[in-house]
Amino acid sequence: MVGLDEGALICDFAETYHVFDWRGLPVRLAATLAMGLGPKSRIMKKLSGCDADIDTLLLATISDALRVMIWQNTEDGHRGRNKPTLVSEIIAGNKPEDVGFATAAEFDAWRAGLIGGENNA
Repeated sequence: MVGLDEGALICDFAETYHVFDWRGLPVRLAATLAMGLGPKSRIMKKLSGCDADIDTLLLATISDALRVMIWQNTEDGHRGRNKPTLVSEIIAGNKPEDVGFATAAEFDAWRAGLIGGENNA
C-alpha cells in the first residue's frame, strides 16, 4: 500500500485512526490498521482501481438502467441508434466499445476472435 500511494495511506490513517505518523507505529499494528481501512478509503479505492465507492457505482447503475429503459421506448431505441452513454462505465474507468458490422462475415470474424476460433467445442 505504501508503494502504491503513501499520501493516500497517510490521509486515511489520519482520518480513520487520528494517527498522523504511521511510521511511528509497530509494523504489525500499522499493517493491521491498513487492512482494516474501509472500502471507501482512498487507498482501498486505489487498490480496487476505481475512484468511486460501491454506493456511487450502484446509483450510477440504477440511473443507467432507467436511461436505457427510457431510450428503448424511443424511435432511436427501436432502431438501435444513439444508445445512451453509461455513467457507471465512465465512473469505473471503462470506455464503452461500439461494435458494428457491415456484413455477416465481419461478425463471424469478430466472434471467432472472441471465442478463440470456430473449433472451440
